[in-house]
Amino acid sequence: MRAQAINHISISAVDMDESLRFYVELFGAERIPSPDFGFRVEWVEIGGVQLHLFQRGDEAPTFHHFGLTVDDFVGCYEQARELGVLDRGFFESVMHVLPDGTLQMYLRDPAGNLVEINGAPLSPDRLKRAHEVIPELKQLSSLRPQTGDHGLAKLLG
Repeated sequence: MRAQAINHISISAVDMDESLRFYVELFGAERIPSPDFGFRVEWVEIGGVQLHLFQRGDEAPTFHHFGLTVDDFVGCYEQARELGVLDRGFFESVMHVLPDGTLQMYLRDPAGNLVEINGAPLSPDRLKRAHEVIPELKQLSSLRPQTGDHGLAKLLG
C-alpha cells in the first residue's frame, strides 16, 4: 500500500472567525462544507488541498508547520509584514533562498500555527528586486554550508 497524496492538514484555531479571515484574505482559501463533529470545525481549500480548522482549546506546537506555495512571494511578504505575522524567531534569518532558488519565509497564523511560505525561484533581475523589498532575504548557504545532498534539495510543486 502506498499513499497517493496528502488530502488535508488539520490545525487548531483559537478564534475561528479570525483564522478563517486570515486564510481567506491572505491566501485566497475557499470555504467548503464541513461535517458537524459536535464542535466547531471549518474546512477551506487551498490549491487542491484541504485545511481543516478546529476550535478545541489546543495550543499550536512551536515548530510543527505546513508549507504553502504562493504565486507572489514579495506581495505575500508585504501583506504579512503589514499584518505583523512574520515569524522572526524561527531561523537565523526571516527569509531564505533555498539551494534550488526557492524563496522561503515563515508566518504565524492568528492561533500561533507556523506556516511556511514558498515562492518559485526568481530570475537574477527579479531576485535583485526582491532583495530591495526584503532586505533580510539571505541565501541559506550563507548561513549554513549546503554540501553534498543538501545542495540538491528541492521542494515539490
